[in-house]
Parts: sequence; C-alpha cells; structure tokens
Amino acid sequence: MKKKIAIPAALLAAVLIAGGLLYFTHAMPFEKAAATGQALSPAVPIVAETVAQHDVPIYLSGVGTVIAYNTDIVRAQIQGQIISINFTEGQAVHAGDLLAQIDPRPYQALIDQDTGNLERDQAQLVNAQANLTRYTTLGQQGWATPQLLETQKAQVDQLQAAIKSDQALIDAAQVELSFTRLTSPIDGVAGIRQIDVGNIISPSSANGLVVVTQTDPISLIFTLPETVLPQIQQRQQQSNAPLPVVAYNQDDTIRLGQGVLGLVNNEILQTTGSIQLKANFANKSRRLWPGQLVNARLLVETRHNGLTVSAAVVQQGPDGPYAYVVNPDNTVAIHPIKVAQISDGQALIESGLEANEQVVVDGQYKLQPGTRVTMVHGKAAAEVAAQDAMQAPIP
Repeated sequence: MKKKIAIPAALLAAVLIAGGLLYFTHAMPFEKAAATGQALSPAVPIVAETVAQHDVPIYLSGVGTVIAYNTDIVRAQIQGQIISINFTEGQAVHAGDLLAQIDPRPYQALIDQDTGNLERDQAQLVNAQANLTRYTTLGQQGWATPQLLETQKAQVDQLQAAIKSDQALIDAAQVELSFTRLTSPIDGVAGIRQIDVGNIISPSSANGLVVVTQTDPISLIFTLPETVLPQIQQRQQQSNAPLPVVAYNQDDTIRLGQGVLGLVNNEILQTTGSIQLKANFANKSRRLWPGQLVNARLLVETRHNGLTVSAAVVQQGPDGPYAYVVNPDNTVAIHPIKVAQISDGQALIESGLEANEQVVVDGQYKLQPGTRVTMVHGKAAAEVAAQDAMQAPIP
C-alpha cells in the first residue's frame, strides 16, 4: 500500500521540475527580449531650434494698391502738325524734356509779322515826336496854334499805344511758339504714345500725346479695419516721426520697399468698416509700380524681449495652436501656445513657451507626447523636412 502512494508523488515532482526548466529556458528569455526591444525602440529624428528672445516689431497688415505720385497727360495747347516724336515709350523722362515738336512755322510767321508792325510804328513814333518838338517851339513863338500842338501830341500818344499793342502781340505769339514744343511737366516714365508723326494735334485731342507718371517717389493706398484706428492715433501721438510702412508682394515673399505713413483718411468707409491710409515710398529701383496690388504692413509697436520661433514650429490642433517641446530626457511634450503674429517666417509667441527651450521645427508628424527623439542636422535635417512636406495635410 505505501509503495503505490509513493509513485504518484515522484511523478508530480518530476513534472514541476520540468515546468520550471521550461520557464527559465523559454518563457523568461522571451519576456526579457520583449522588454529589451521596447526599451531600445529607435528614436524619431527631428529638427529642433531654440526659442529666441529679442525685440520684435508689431505690424498691422492690410492690402493696398500702388498709385503714381503724380500723373500728367501731355496735351497740346495749340493746334498744329506733329513733325517729330522725341521720346521712346517706357523711357524715363525729366521735367522740361522735349517729347514732340509741332510745326513752328505758322507761329514764327506771326511773330515776324508783329515784329514788322512794331518796327513801323516805332519809326512813325520817332517822326511824330520830332514834329511835336518842332510844333512846340513854333507854338512858343506864336507860329503854331494850340489845336495843332494837341493834334500832334495825340498822334504821339496813339503811336506809343500801338507800339505797346504790337509788343503784346509779339509776346503772345512767342508764347504760342513755345507751345509748339511739347515737354514733360514732371520727372517720370513715358507711357504709350497716343499720336504719330504727321498727324494734327489740338487742345481738344482727348488722349493728348502721352501719359507721364511719376514713380519716384510713389504712393500706396491701403486699408485696415476701423477697430485699429485708436491704436494708430495713439502711436502717432507718441511718435515724433511718421510711422514706417513696409510693402510686400501678394504672397509676402518679396520685400518691395519701405516708406512712411503720410495720411489717415478723414472718414471711415461705412460699406466696409475700414479706414484708408496713404504711404509714400522712395522708389529708385522701381520695384513698386502704379496699379500694383501689394500687402502693406504698418509698424505700430516694438515688443521688447519677445519670444520667437520659426513659423513651422506652430501646429494647429482641435484646441488651438501648440508646439512640441523637447524635454531634457530627449522626449517630447505638447505645449499649448498663443501666437501674437506671424511675420517673415517668424512667429511671436504670446504664451506657452519660455526662452531657450528646444522646440521641434520639422518631424512633428511622427510624434506623440513622450516619444523619444534625436536631433539631426545637415542632410538628415533636409530629409526630415522633405518627409514633413509630403505628409503635411493639403490646406
């Protein structure tokens, strides 16, 4: 009876020993391998930068249209035939430059005629004055009547008046002769020629000869919401100089010039709830052109010790903008942020970040809170940026 009970106990011990050996030789190595694999998961490559702190300009942005500082239609003030065109379309011209010549011969002939009349009347006046002198002497001697003296004196006065009239006609004819030279009234750029050589031009010609537009300086009219008017007025009162205005092309990639605010219009546009502003620019490089649609930025404040990051750092989520911040242990965390403005590829951070923190610029699409990261540079950074561009959602 004791022998039958001892056999099952031995079997049980053997089973337990075999199970332990199996766990140590198979299950435990798998658990260690899984734990080791989890700990050694590859870090996600990212491009990072440091949150910078410096003075940041604050702009009010609007859309505007470039207009010529001055625009003049060169018209004829007399009628005549065009005998020469003295400019090239699109040419830069200066005030006083000859643009076209009207046939001057008819007007020169009038001057010659009036000059002849003047010389005739001057000769007659000399003779009349001599006669008056003689008659005056004879009158003193009693040989000439007072009526004869008065008649001779009237003739002298008449000829003097005729000479003044002749000189006035000559002056008027000389003015008309000067009008045969069509000159530029301003410095600017000549537009498309409106008449050809040989045609008759007159003051009634609707299009004139050409339009000259002054492009240096040049003006920009742009609009801003009426809600910013108090801010602009306050800044104007605080500043001793005109407020700066910067012009960019329509996609904000090219800076076209910097000028100064010249005017805040004297009324608000009720239909749009906006105000019109006019800025003036030096434009020697002619990067601003009349009729051009541009983006205008009015400088109203400079934020001292402002925090800035690249615009690519700012991500948009369901709860608003956020950024990935790199922790000291090379993991990342999400920080909700508030952005004051984005200008020239830089975002001004109102809150949510601190100076000298490391933030993720490229590589966000592979990240989650707690993800381990490694910072890359050079060619590897360019590859990360390219991958981000491919994975970014289409706006």
